[in-house]
Amino acid sequence: MERGYILLLMVLIFATGRGEGELVENFYSSSCPNVEGIVREAVSTKSSQTLTTIPATLRLFFHDCFVTGCDASTMVSSPNGDAEKDAPDNLSLAGDGFDTVVKAKEAVEAVCPQVVSCADILALAARDVVVLAEGPSFNVELGRRDGMVSQASLVKGNLPKPEFTLSQLNAMFARNNLSQTDMIALSGAHTLGFSHCNRFANRLYSFSSSSPVDPSLNADYAQQLMKACPQDHVDPDVAIDMDPETPRTFDNVYYQNLVSGKGLFTSDEVLFSDPASQPTVYDFAKSSGDFRGAFATAMRKLGRVGVKTGSQGSIRTDCTFINS
Repeated sequence: MERGYILLLMVLIFATGRGEGELVENFYSSSCPNVEGIVREAVSTKSSQTLTTIPATLRLFFHDCFVTGCDASTMVSSPNGDAEKDAPDNLSLAGDGFDTVVKAKEAVEAVCPQVVSCADILALAARDVVVLAEGPSFNVELGRRDGMVSQASLVKGNLPKPEFTLSQLNAMFARNNLSQTDMIALSGAHTLGFSHCNRFANRLYSFSSSSPVDPSLNADYAQQLMKACPQDHVDPDVAIDMDPETPRTFDNVYYQNLVSGKGLFTSDEVLFSDPASQPTVYDFAKSSGDFRGAFATAMRKLGRVGVKTGSQGSIRTDCTFINS
């Protein structure tokens, strides 16, 4: 009798499919079996047109997941300028990231109409740009549905600031079920892309009353930044590579830079200066393998944050508009 009950229970589990909130790697194996190849080709084509594609797409994924979960709500455009992408913390998101997802969605829709969510396409694209930059590959769990809400007001307080301390970073990532190691590994995405002078000028000219320049900054690096971002003209449009050594390659040089005092943001350098996180930075700086493994793990965990599945959300036909 007990054995029969167990068998019946197993049948019911397999019949109903995955549980609410659960993602699986082969979600589209029947409905759109070539989705990963389609997205990969679209991402590769886009990245060959502009180098900004790679860091912009990766950053877009992070910003999306940390606000109302990984549901592509950051992709939504609003005629009133009040969607997530319009929030002050998202205004610096490069258009190439959005365009990458839009183009990949169009390619997928041509083969599998109204089947694959924009949220899943963004997750796949984020993995693909990492690989294109010589970073680690990893299997992407799928089955997300797209969010039905996108409001600028929901962004405030949900994305890390450049001046964050370690405890502030840990608290924000912990709210999303990400550990300190996950946070340090995901910060390694700063090995790609760029920022703007106004995001770190305080470290050069107004750090404290006793030291205008942040003493944790490498002196030569500080001088380089001052030349690019002069005090009398801190141009918010000037782009500065986050990684001054290998800004186009996904590698562990970011952590070597931290050890050398070349972290662009306070929230970068604090990972090395704080004794609680310093051992992990040393480890990642010395071992590319440890970093790559930790990053892949953290990306999979990031992709589970606040996902909508099953009957939640929808499948958008256009990533920039919520289905009516």
